[in-house]
Amino acid sequence: MSVQQYRPPLKYAMVGGGSGSFIGAVHRKAAALDGRAELVAGALSSTPERSLASAREIGLDESRSYASWEELIERESARPEGERPDFVSIVTPNDTHYPVAKAALGAGLHVVCDKPFTHTVEQAAELRDLAAGKNLVCCVTYNYSGYPMVREASELVRTGALGPIRKVHVEYHQGWLATRLEETGMKQAAWRTDPKRAGLGGALGDIGTHAEQLMRFVTGLEIDTLCADCTSFVEGRALDDDASVLLRFAERDGVRAKGVMPVSQVCTGEGNPLTLRVYGERGGLRWKQETPETITLLSVDSDPRTLSRGNDTLSDRAQRATRLPGGHPEGFIEAFANIYLGAIEAIELAKAGRPVPPASLAAEIPQAQDGLEGVRFVERCVSSDGAWVSLDA
Repeated sequence: MSVQQYRPPLKYAMVGGGSGSFIGAVHRKAAALDGRAELVAGALSSTPERSLASAREIGLDESRSYASWEELIERESARPEGERPDFVSIVTPNDTHYPVAKAALGAGLHVVCDKPFTHTVEQAAELRDLAAGKNLVCCVTYNYSGYPMVREASELVRTGALGPIRKVHVEYHQGWLATRLEETGMKQAAWRTDPKRAGLGGALGDIGTHAEQLMRFVTGLEIDTLCADCTSFVEGRALDDDASVLLRFAERDGVRAKGVMPVSQVCTGEGNPLTLRVYGERGGLRWKQETPETITLLSVDSDPRTLSRGNDTLSDRAQRATRLPGGHPEGFIEAFANIYLGAIEAIELAKAGRPVPPASLAAEIPQAQDGLEGVRFVERCVSSDGAWVSLDA
């Protein structure tokens, strides 16, 4: 990543992400990494007391610490130009993504929203159209697409290095919900297993949407039909904690590729081994999130070889997403920061009335349409019940 001329950081407000939140702290660290964003306001929790206490914990100005997100949007959007936030980062449980994003966009504020984007396809489409109508950026933080070697994998597929794609296998196995953790008072487990807050999908919504977006980002393939077997292994759990999905893709390059996507949060002992395998007529590739610095490249006529981040022979897309030379590891926070950096660049371009260049970090960000595709994927999986269903049904 080349050194750029200093530009004042954009101002942002955060909704959610208070005390006890894992992902809120990750968002703040990622947004701060490149010095391009400054947190100026927050409504950090679902109750006034916790929200204000969380703001004090992270050192927010008391005058811009809010008891509710409604108050934040109303007061911050009324500030003069130059003082108001440039964007709102939404890191709440799923049930509030839609109303907060709608209010922020309606107030003319750009949005960076955690996934899954909304509870329904209709909500996602409304937000997409609202953002487009107001020329606002609406980024969805599918952070795994921020890894340099994921972008290298996407470029290998795009340039035909593997040949027409035949087979895609993406798996996402976690073990942290192998027991009824939601009954212990752990709020991260409680809301993710509650249909009113999480939406239609459990593991499907929480990590299946990541797997779906990663697969689509790298391969460019669009799902035509799918067949999903969704299970709740832990007794009394209302949402799926395990799913196995078969995929058939729309024809491309004369081939109708097939895919397999197992996702689970009850694979006892597993951490976060998101893994993608893509196979074409001439070659294949493997990438693993727990060892994100490399891709294994496969060929029909040579031994496997390893591509490593930081190598000058990689594509410009991978280079743009790289901060350190090879041998100096980059990881989860840096990948997340690439999403924020792309969103910030896109916001700056929108404010200046300029188009997004194809060769830029801004061109790589997941947007509202990607969020919509993730929600549609969950809806179709849940409705499948072991039968083949069309993604457009």
